Amino acid sequence: MSRTHTVVAPAKLTLTLAIVGVRADGYHLIDAEMVGLDLADTVSITTANSTSIEVSGSYATGVPTDERNLCWRAMTVAGRAGHISIHKSIPHGGGLGGGSTNAAAVLRWAGIDDPDTAVRIGADVPFCLHGGRARVTGIGEVIDPLPHVERIVTLVIPPLQVSTPAVYKAWDDLGGPTGDGPNDLEPAALVVEPRLAEWRHRIEALTGRTPVLAGSGATWFVEGERDDALAELVDEGAEVRVARTADRW
Repeated sequence: MSRTHTVVAPAKLTLTLAIVGVRADGYHLIDAEMVGLDLADTVSITTANSTSIEVSGSYATGVPTDERNLCWRAMTVAGRAGHISIHKSIPHGGGLGGGSTNAAAVLRWAGIDDPDTAVRIGADVPFCLHGGRARVTGIGEVIDPLPHVERIVTLVIPPLQVSTPAVYKAWDDLGGPTGDGPNDLEPAALVVEPRLAEWRHRIEALTGRTPVLAGSGATWFVEGERDDALAELVDEGAEVRVARTADRW
C-alpha cells in the first residue's frame, strides 16, 4: 500500500556571499554564510512507479512540474519514483532556495544526506539538506556547521523573479565585480533585473537601513522586525514578512 510522507522544506537565507573563483568547468566557487528560516514549503511524497509533480500555494505560479523541477532530479539521483505534491510558501525566483530546499526534502525522504550527491542536483541543495547555520564553500558542497544564532529579519519579496543562471552569467560578463555590501552578486542582479534598484531605494527610505539582496534575488532583507515601517510596500505588490532563523531540522 502506498503511503504519503510529508517533509518540511525551510527557506535558505544567504547572509554573506563572496565569489572567490571560477572553476575550469564554469562553476563558481563561493564563500558564504547561510542560515535556515522558519519560512517553509511542505513536500508530500507518495511512492509510485513513475514520478509526477503538482504544485499549490501562493507561489505556485511559474514552478515547473516536469524534469526541470529539482525535486524530479532529486528523485532520479535517489533512484526512486513517486508523486510529489509541493505547497509553496517560498517565492519562486526569490533567492531563498525554494527549489533547492524542495529537492533536499526529497533526499531526506530517500535517506540521503551526502553533500556530494546533493550538489549534483544544485549548488544550494547541500546546505538545504544540512540546514541550520553554516559556512558554505566550494561550489556549495562544503558545509562547515556554525553555532545557531537567533536572528530576526524582515523579508521584502517584490513581484519579480530573477534567474540565478542569468545573474551568474552577468557577473562573468561584468568582469567579476564585488558588491558594495555583503553580496557579490548584487551588481549582476541589478543588471539582470534593474527594477530591483527601485525596491532597494524604497526599503532604505522607509527603514533608514540599506537592505541586502538574498542570493541572486529578488528578495531583499533587513535586520530586525521592520514590517510596520515597510507596510506600504504591500500595496505596491510586495510581500513583507518577518522571519526567524531556524536551527537544524
